[in-house]
Amino acid sequence: MKFKILKHKRVLYYLLLIFNLQLNAEAAKIVSGPILGYSTLKEVLVWIQTDQASKVALEYSEIGNPRNRYISETIQTDYKTGFIAKLIANRVEPGKSYNYNLLVDGKRIKGEHPQTFQAQSFFAYASHQDPPSFSFALGSCAYVNESEFDVPGKPYGGEYFIFNSILSKKPNFMLWLGDNIYLREPDWDSRTGFLHRYRHQRGIPELAPLFASVHHYAIWDDHDFGPNDSDSSFWMRETSEEMFKLHWGNPNYAKEGIYGSFVWGDVQFFLLDNRTFRTANNNREIGPRQILGEKQFQWFVNSLAYSKATFKFVAIGGQFLNPNSVFENHATYPQERNKILSAIRDLKIKNLIFLTGDRHHTELNFLQEDDISIYDFTVSPLTSRYYSPSEKNPLRVEGTLVDKRNFGTISVSGKRGQRKLVLQIFDVYGKELWKKEILPTP
Repeated sequence: MKFKILKHKRVLYYLLLIFNLQLNAEAAKIVSGPILGYSTLKEVLVWIQTDQASKVALEYSEIGNPRNRYISETIQTDYKTGFIAKLIANRVEPGKSYNYNLLVDGKRIKGEHPQTFQAQSFFAYASHQDPPSFSFALGSCAYVNESEFDVPGKPYGGEYFIFNSILSKKPNFMLWLGDNIYLREPDWDSRTGFLHRYRHQRGIPELAPLFASVHHYAIWDDHDFGPNDSDSSFWMRETSEEMFKLHWGNPNYAKEGIYGSFVWGDVQFFLLDNRTFRTANNNREIGPRQILGEKQFQWFVNSLAYSKATFKFVAIGGQFLNPNSVFENHATYPQERNKILSAIRDLKIKNLIFLTGDRHHTELNFLQEDDISIYDFTVSPLTSRYYSPSEKNPLRVEGTLVDKRNFGTISVSGKRGQRKLVLQIFDVYGKELWKKEILPTP
């Protein structure tokens, strides 16, 4: 009799163990995302992160036609990649918008915010159709406080509601211009540290609505690459590159480094890497002294020469045009800066706008040389501390200096042959601070 009781207890124990394991398996949840990545004519990327290994998929349907539902390929998240999945919606049609939900272990997860994405509108340069109008948001230097690892005193970051203000402008996408996270000392020596910093940053509730319904592209600067002012000597640069590519949904990356390009309508974006190949700031004696490096420079120049885009935007972490050799401006690497400017002149590249961050203030720079006009639109900071520049900048457009937290938008509109840009800067509440219009050079 005693043996039977023990046997029954053992069976009951195993049943409870199996039941608890099943409960744990069913308890998988989303801890970051969804975040919209790239959008093309034929596919869209949606990024998510779960808290444990699980099977995830994307369910989507065209807005206004909910009966036709599509489900993406199922992906198994795992520990090695931080339980991250990049889900591809590959049954979209150009110019259409979609509602979407996420499936985690077969269970539909109801979003707390509107979850919509769009496929780009079709536009052919060879046709006579008008390019689509669109707008995008931009900014840099997004610091999220974590008191255990921050310097004591006044918090360095704040006013996270700026992300709600960005969403209110209804941009088609957002371009993050570096220092999108701020790695701390406990972070940059391990994969675990990198994963923690990204997850902590993306866990703030103010980011969730913006992530869920606006497409996102990104470059990096020193603080999402490694320590302050870090360069090609950074001992964890391969891990840093792996983590960036894992956490962002750009459509393409170089094999070494994070540079790449994408097109939206009749506009092309060149996303540059100012860290992987960078000579140390203090190494002014043993060359070559570079930020881009020769391979990336050649790719960049050839890409500019090939591009048929009406406007060409070049995103790079540090200021390019500012002639003052201060902080991490490209002017502190004068040979490479002159080399790039010479290439732009020789190739007669028109309608070129650099998009930069880093400086913890905003300004528009303008360089006019003969028939070549170049702009540099610096937008900083989003949530980090702000500073006023001490140097006198002869290229700064009067009235564009902003020394408080802010974000920018750029609108592209007009019929074919009559396109224009409208650059705007807003404070954290979404109030316009200044506005400039740029017309293309024929």
